[in-house]
Formats: sequence, C-alpha cells, structure tokens
Amino acid sequence: MRLRFIVSLEQAILEAVQTLPAEKQQEFLNHAARLRLEAGSKIPFKGVKGLWADLGISLSAEDIEENRRDMWRNFPREDL
Repeated sequence: MRLRFIVSLEQAILEAVQTLPAEKQQEFLNHAARLRLEAGSKIPFKGVKGLWADLGISLSAEDIEENRRDMWRNFPREDL
C-alpha cells in the first residue's frame, strides 16, 4: 500500500511540474535542491550517552547516587 502511495505522489509531482512554464520548473528544481540539502544536513538523533560524548562528561554510578542523595536530603517526608 505504501509503495502505491509513493508512486502516486511521485507521479503527482511530475505531472504538476510538467504543467509549469520552464522558468517555474527551474524554480521548482532549485527549491527541491534546497530541500535535499536541508534533509541531508540534519544531525541524526543520538542516545543520551551519544549526546554527551563530545562534552567530556563522565558520570559514575557513585556520582549519580551522591547527587540523588543531595537533591533529596531536605525533601519533606510524611512517613517519619
């Protein structure tokens, strides 16, 4: 089903371009080139570790646990 949609979309684009005057076809081609560049320049999503990889951050389990204890130290508790 998806393949049929892609072929139909490509056909619709082709037919739309063919009905344009030559200067508008060139304009369309230039716009398509810009879209291709934008699509290629996007940085793919990285995992959390990948996002931090170039920052030189190194967190150990002990660091995380220490920060967690520090954050929750003064949090009010109802079970006391």
